[in-house]
Amino acid sequence: MAGSTTKTVYDIFLSMENGPASTSSTVNAQAWLDHHSRSLGLFINGKFVQPAGRQSRSLADSKGGVVCNTACAEDEDISQCATSAVNGYKSWSSLTCFQRAKVLLRLVSALGLHGQCLTELCGLCENPCSPSSLVRLLQYYSCWAQLRDTFISDWTPIGVVAVVTSDNCSLYSLMLKVLPALAMGNSVIVIPGQSSGPPALLLAQLFMGAGLPVGALNVLTGSDVMLGAKVAQNPNIGYMTYSGDKQDGVMLCTASAGMGVPVSLSPSIGSTCPFIIFESADIDSAVEEVIETAFKKKKEIHWVLCVQESVSDSVVARLKLRLAGMKCVTLHSEAERLLVDAAVQQAQQQGAMLIQSCAAPPSGAQYPPTVLCGSAPSSPCVVNPGPGPLLPLMTFRTNSEAVAMGNHSPHGFAASIWTEDLTLALETAKSLSVGFVWVNSNSVYDPCLPVSGHKDSGTCTDGGREGLYQFLRPSISCPPLPRSLSISMNYSNFGTEVPAPVIPDASDPSNAPPTYLQFVAGKACKSVSGTNFPLQAPGCDTVLAFCPDGGRKDVRNAVEAAIKVQPGWAKKSQSARAQSLYSLAKGLEAKRQAIAASVTTQTGTSPDEADKEVEMSIVRLNIWGAYCDKVQGGSLPMPQSGSALSIPEALGVVGVVLPDKNPLLSMVTLLGAAIATGNAVIMVPSQKYPLPALTFIQVIQSSDLPAGLVNVITGSRDQLTVALATHSVIKAIWYWGSAEGCQYLQHTCTSPLKTLRLFRQKDEDGKDGGIDWSQSHPSLLEELWRNAVQWKSVWIPTA
Repeated sequence: MAGSTTKTVYDIFLSMENGPASTSSTVNAQAWLDHHSRSLGLFINGKFVQPAGRQSRSLADSKGGVVCNTACAEDEDISQCATSAVNGYKSWSSLTCFQRAKVLLRLVSALGLHGQCLTELCGLCENPCSPSSLVRLLQYYSCWAQLRDTFISDWTPIGVVAVVTSDNCSLYSLMLKVLPALAMGNSVIVIPGQSSGPPALLLAQLFMGAGLPVGALNVLTGSDVMLGAKVAQNPNIGYMTYSGDKQDGVMLCTASAGMGVPVSLSPSIGSTCPFIIFESADIDSAVEEVIETAFKKKKEIHWVLCVQESVSDSVVARLKLRLAGMKCVTLHSEAERLLVDAAVQQAQQQGAMLIQSCAAPPSGAQYPPTVLCGSAPSSPCVVNPGPGPLLPLMTFRTNSEAVAMGNHSPHGFAASIWTEDLTLALETAKSLSVGFVWVNSNSVYDPCLPVSGHKDSGTCTDGGREGLYQFLRPSISCPPLPRSLSISMNYSNFGTEVPAPVIPDASDPSNAPPTYLQFVAGKACKSVSGTNFPLQAPGCDTVLAFCPDGGRKDVRNAVEAAIKVQPGWAKKSQSARAQSLYSLAKGLEAKRQAIAASVTTQTGTSPDEADKEVEMSIVRLNIWGAYCDKVQGGSLPMPQSGSALSIPEALGVVGVVLPDKNPLLSMVTLLGAAIATGNAVIMVPSQKYPLPALTFIQVIQSSDLPAGLVNVITGSRDQLTVALATHSVIKAIWYWGSAEGCQYLQHTCTSPLKTLRLFRQKDEDGKDGGIDWSQSHPSLLEELWRNAVQWKSVWIPTA
């Protein structure tokens, strides 16, 4: 008909427009909110409570209307909640594995009845989460609840776990931590962000209806993420884990530093992730997916499009075709619009060319989908992208360039690789420093996939069997950090104490104490400063020896040597690494008498006890050699058609501040765990008992370990701790020391993030704390091994 504006199927096919969105009803969610008078209280001790006199926080929908108000918990509520969680833990952990699994499975039925209400509530809160994804989580973790004692024997639940999320964190990410914690027998206190608060409260109500013991799950809402730091002050909290953006995670870490609560972070939101298109890819499918991911889905992460030069023109042409006619994206505010305008102008000044669906409106909180072609790797829109529908596009020539671009970001959350060459896909996946790799696909999540945030994207593993261990501890374990209030300390002054002066001795030079050397970059050497500190014999003022007084420059030199050799060491076969550890054990056997004598001289133990420690050290190195090729990842049972791989990878460079207790055995135990998994290590021997470690340098020199893989630096523990904590390359620090040192590391190791394993040198009674190094229980060694690796999941669809 003339003048008709009705579009035919062919017209829609050419324009590739989406059909009109169906209008969804919110009747069930509105009724649930009305039932609670649109003022949601806290969920404590199995029921909603509405304490009097509490401040509230309003949650607005996309149109500016108020969805509901949530209460802001105060100290009295936190105390009541923690007491409830302790009682809930006693009831929940006392159930059998089968009984806990039944409770989680009953919640699947509850979601079947009330899934529509949950879906509508998530929509109102702008935190979409499908009930089917939660059902998959429940089914997966109910199975692990059933099999915990069968497959994870000799491990016990931590106790009360606090799960904290930021305002923009998804409900799925929240439940990915809550459900495994419950499945392992812990009780949980949830501190949700604003958008996930109402759905979390609804789920807590459904949990109670499914038979979860009173107090096993509590929900506290507040004004911001700092409520988590207040919860951490309660002595009943055993562990805290966080999901969301990094800024809130850093605030949580610094605020809770020194309280004795281990805190792990999964700051995936806002991460910059590479979307790599090789010339061997199905270009049409890749472009369709990048449009869907970058402009049509909720943007929790930022994507950078990396395209091989030979197909860049083809990709750009398809992007122009797909962007044509797309509508502007609504931003949260005009302030965001100003940030987007500034980012686009800066990218254009650096030579980027714009591809837009339409002209940007002159004002208002809207902006068209925009591709910034030819963006520079150093451009802010690539390194630190802001809000808005912006997609930077960069080109590369070779595979190695693609990997370099993909690893350019400080984040390491995920990557999407598009190629029909499976060998190229797997090689690229292994080379990228990210936790998730999707091949010819994107954003495929499943609870069976273990993911560790690489670089600045996390300090723990979520998902899969590996993600369960953060909620468990070995049944024969070292004591946790003692609970205490934060120490008032000046962080800038920590580790800056002036060493005691060394006074020359006028006695017979022939009887002068020996001077030892440290070990850096494969060479025995003096400290960069050239200074030494006197080492006194146990129980008297006699000087046994002079040891190098290492500092920041020594750590810098050691790290430079370590990062050169570590990638090659990690790529070595597991059997080759095992042979090196066996060789190290043989070298220790050959120098048994000299090293046993150093243990006796240094610690004052009897020769028999020292020889026994050497013998245990030899055995421990052989155990780690055997470990190298025995514990690996593998294929995972995904519910979709395809192949999923879990791969354990080395952390990189690990800093170890060694304990005073068993100076030789503790050193070889931690050294073996680090290098068996492919890491390089910088070891700081006990400041009180460094001689066994310095004598052990002779064993390292005679081994076939690459120069720079193992470095030994002596000196002030606090000064060297500062040097390790502030070096950007070091990924993890294992520390035995003072309460001040533990607090300093928790406060400082947030930019970039470092994985911390902290122990107090002395407990409150003045006794030696930490691990009983003479124990060789499998769960203890497995815990050390798991602290030395990070996990990567690779998903390859087949249909």
